[in-house]
Amino acid sequence: MSTLSSEAPAGNAFTRHLIEALRRHPKRIVFTEGEDLRVLQAAERLVAAEAVAPILLGDKERIRALAGDNGVKLTFINIIDPPKSSDFQLFCQRVDNMARYRNMQVGDAAEIVARPHYFGALMTQYGQADGLVGGNKALPAALFRALINTIKPLPNVPKIFGAMVLVGDHLKHVGGSGVLFMADCGLIPQPSVDQLAAIAIETGKVARHFLGRTAKVALLSHSTKGSAVTDEARKMIAATAIARDVVQKEYLDLDIDGELQADVALDPAAAEVKLPDAKVRQTADVLVFPNLDAGHISLKLLQHVAGAQGYGQLILGLARPAAQVPRTASVETIFGTAAAVGVEAIKSHQVFPDGEV
Repeated sequence: MSTLSSEAPAGNAFTRHLIEALRRHPKRIVFTEGEDLRVLQAAERLVAAEAVAPILLGDKERIRALAGDNGVKLTFINIIDPPKSSDFQLFCQRVDNMARYRNMQVGDAAEIVARPHYFGALMTQYGQADGLVGGNKALPAALFRALINTIKPLPNVPKIFGAMVLVGDHLKHVGGSGVLFMADCGLIPQPSVDQLAAIAIETGKVARHFLGRTAKVALLSHSTKGSAVTDEARKMIAATAIARDVVQKEYLDLDIDGELQADVALDPAAAEVKLPDAKVRQTADVLVFPNLDAGHISLKLLQHVAGAQGYGQLILGLARPAAQVPRTASVETIFGTAAAVGVEAIKSHQVFPDGEV
């Protein structure tokens, strides 16, 4: 990965790489829950890095008071109180239009648009922000509903899902570049074969974009190459076959393999023992889990027992970049997640320069 100049704020290799990219292409990131000291501190760091123009949603006076009491500079940080915004009525009209187009009953448009998650999602969908970060003070379902109901889905992804990024210099076998992508860790309880294939492809694309090289994707199982003959293992075999077919047809720069046990995917020594006739395996960059329990439990163990630093979760399958951070998120998590969303926005602008999907 590239290194930043001495003027850049300290961080790990992953965030330094993101900040370097954003300093060349700064992005506007809206934080849906701006009345939070952690968000203020992360926003101040992003401005100091000259990487992101933060937009904080919430009561202006409360945010200013919180910043003043804690010595946080609000220079170049935009604060918007949704009901008092000049765009409030415009967004209300757009919600009414969306409801008619989708033949939905949405209730009072003003009440919906006043909710920060919906207001931030509308800003992102209609180009007034390049990406969104939320969830630091709310239940995940509230943010997910706003994103699903407001931002256009990608037509080639059956269902939105979450991808986490883990970094830890002290950890063994964490991706080929010291960065590990994990999906789905937050949204789909029992993904279908088609959904698993899409998770592998879309997370692989994100890893490819961030790493700048071929991403190695492993679909995980309790079985390696037929060592256990179960329905669950066959499901991962089928998903691998579908994903590989997509890679071949679309000429994607991804290396996809499955079904693999976690040690085979991550530890070349274990792979040599269990697959002695195979070519030398390199550490996987992306782990695709068979279900939500496996992904979420693995994530929490790596974070809270092994001490991995997490960023995300990135919400994939939408036409605009967005991320949900946990209510326990640190300032570093919010900072790095916002930077990751910003770099995703760079790719989104390159793919859809006119804003259309």
